[in-house]
Amino acid sequence: MSPILDKNFKMEIVNTVARLREAVANAKNKGLSVGLVPTMGALHEGHISLVDRARKECDFVVVSVFVNPTQFNNPDDLKTYPRTLEADCEKLAAAGVDVAFAPSVEEMYPQPDTRVFDLGPVAEVMEGAMRPGHFNGVAQVVSKLFEMASPDKAYFGEKDFQQIAVIRRMVELEGFDLEIVACPIRRGDSGLALSSRNTRLSQQQLEAAPAIHRILAESTKLPREEYSPAAVKEYVVKAINDIAGMEIEYYEIVDGRTLQPITDWSETTQAVGCVTVWMGDVRLIDNIKY
Repeated sequence: MSPILDKNFKMEIVNTVARLREAVANAKNKGLSVGLVPTMGALHEGHISLVDRARKECDFVVVSVFVNPTQFNNPDDLKTYPRTLEADCEKLAAAGVDVAFAPSVEEMYPQPDTRVFDLGPVAEVMEGAMRPGHFNGVAQVVSKLFEMASPDKAYFGEKDFQQIAVIRRMVELEGFDLEIVACPIRRGDSGLALSSRNTRLSQQQLEAAPAIHRILAESTKLPREEYSPAAVKEYVVKAINDIAGMEIEYYEIVDGRTLQPITDWSETTQAVGCVTVWMGDVRLIDNIKY
């Protein structure tokens, strides 16, 4: 019976690493497979789609809700990141999650984490170049979560396309025995990629923001024999920057495995366009496959 339909089902909210380990150990002792969905809270339908996928593929689902300070290179961004734990837990319980792990910063980092990961080229471009230290912080917290929750599978949304490549690299470095499951971007009816940061957009910005995906989608239809990756990049940058209130931080067309920019379509069978757009003081990311 689905937990959502089972009146006896009750999600446990866990605040300590010790209790998380205990809950996971109890599940594994029963032969249950464990799925982990790491989040920073302010949950939306995109997060819940990851939970739904985890529930279909795993017997016991853990969702972490933790705003990780080590991945913010901008203190203002950390300060303004939305925090809605009570509402998040209500959504997770309704989605049939077994454990919501909501630790304090002190619980996750009883001592400063001084580890530096050799993440290589996938972490040096785009977000890595624009947000120094960001991906090392991601590797720190995700490696901790993997060690604490011992999942068989971990679920991440493809909106953070580069992050998935970085986490795969971290898994390789640390030797974790688990599967990273990349899940498709969830979009609103307007085409705007669902994001916790969307809550910070004004009504006017919310009406303008769907143009990001629209322009990316239009760029995939440009004939490749006439438009090189550089020409497509020029098209996208100009089209988005021409919209009042929008400013591109970067747009790169990269190989979907190495994350390195391509100069010719023949260089890869997995070309992906990755963009970051500022709308006022809100930073939105998106991507599209070519």
